[in-house]
This record gives sequence, structure tokens and C-alpha cells, in this order.
Amino acid sequence: MSFTTADGRKLTYRKLGHGPVLVCHPGGPGFSSTYFSDLAALWEQFTLIMLNPRGTGGSDRPADRRAYQVDDYVADVEELRRHLGLERMLLLGHSHGGIVATAYAAAFPGRVRALVLASTLARFASEQEAAMRAGMEKRSGQAWYPDAVAALEEEQAGKFETDEQMADLVFRELPLYFAHYGAAEAGYLDTLRTEIPNADTLRLFNKETFFTFDLRGRLPSITSKTLVITGDDDFICGPVCAEEICAGIPGARMVIVGDAGHMVFVEQPQAFHDEVADFLGA
Repeated sequence: MSFTTADGRKLTYRKLGHGPVLVCHPGGPGFSSTYFSDLAALWEQFTLIMLNPRGTGGSDRPADRRAYQVDDYVADVEELRRHLGLERMLLLGHSHGGIVATAYAAAFPGRVRALVLASTLARFASEQEAAMRAGMEKRSGQAWYPDAVAALEEEQAGKFETDEQMADLVFRELPLYFAHYGAAEAGYLDTLRTEIPNADTLRLFNKETFFTFDLRGRLPSITSKTLVITGDDDFICGPVCAEEICAGIPGARMVIVGDAGHMVFVEQPQAFHDEVADFLGA
């Protein structure tokens, strides 16, 4: 499904399920909603509106190759809310999508009824980097580890020119994002290989945003009830990140899912489903 923004761009989204509308923003940045799959079967209780962010999944790329700032994505969420005719919405963001959802809920507190921040962070500073390095070291005995780390370092250094080159790096590094990387996880990643992500936005994020953004000052503006959920073994957006977000949002609830990495809804789908459904239904 699609609609046209005020400035003439097409944005697309997937609609799945029935029940109250839950707007879902995927991460990356540069990935469409495809990797959400059925989002741990939350469609059984909710109508999932899974946005394909600008430049992904049939959504137009902006004419300005720098128009991938956090607040640009926030503006698109507001466009989607208007298109859907929602006065207030349930909003879920994963990873970079959680950054967007956080910024949206702070900018438009009256528009969010409940907020789910999954496997995300408010900033990436020394404490978060130390946790990331420890999480990576924990995986260092795996045969795929040296190649995954090399790919991650190349990706974060922007050593790619095309969407295809970035996709190759990302798929090499993705084993790091699971608590356990085996046949099932490899099979899940194989289902995503048909999509080529958007290199423009990830390049900009890595170069200008990742090490400098800081949402802590915006967190107290969030008035909706908020669930912050992550995996206990998420190497990049784990408990350290969840604790910092919860410290800034009044009354936020934190859930740490055991035996899970960054892709909690894939690794522990029942736990993710139950925690999110119970929270949104409460």
C-alpha cells in the first residue's frame, strides 16, 4: 500500500492482521519492513502498519541525498499518521526505527498512545561502545567471527559505493546480531537477500550521526506509556542502552529478554509477542 507525502514523494507500507492499528518502523537505516516478517505474529491481535522508510521497499528516495536525518524520518511518520487518519497511535520502532520512534514521541507527545522501543538506543558513547566490544568478544570463538568483524568495520568506515556493496557487507556482519547464529538464523537471513538496502542513508548515518546523536534531552518530553525491550545478548543495543532510555522516560517499563540478541522478535518470538501484546493491551 502507498500514499503521497505533502512534498510529492511516495511512501509504501505493508498492512497485516486485524485489531487496533500498530505503526511499526524498521531499522537499518536503509532497510524496508521486510525483515520484520510477521513481527512475532503480533498481527493476530493488531493491524500492523509496517512502514517502508524513505528510499526502501518501493518508497521514493528523496531528491536530496542528505535528507535522511532523524527528523526527516520523524516527518514521514507524521505523514503516515495523517494518511491513516489516526488521532493517536500505537507506535513501535526497532533499532534505528526505535531512534525515529523516540524522536517522534518526543516531538508529538499527544499523538502517541503507547510506545514500544525495541533493541534501540538514545546515543552511542563510551559506555555503549564498551558494551558493544564486550558483546563482540563473547562471539570471538565462532568461525564466522573474523569475517563479520571485518565487514562491520568496513561498513562503519563507509567503505562501500553502491547499494549492492553495502548489502554484501551487512549480510557478512549480521551473524553478530544474534545470540546464537545457526541454521535457523541463516535461513531467516536468506529470506532477506532478495532486497537491496539503501546505502545513501546508512553512509550518512555512520559518517555524521552514529557517534554524535543524543536523544537524552528529548526523553522527558515523552508522555505516552512506554515499553523498552531488548535482548540480554544484544551486542549493540543491549541492557546498557535500555537502562539509559528508561532513566529518561517517566514511568518507562524495561524488559530484558533472555537468550536473545538484536533480533528479539526472530530469536524469541513468543516472549517478544507476549510482552508487547500484554503491554499494548493493558
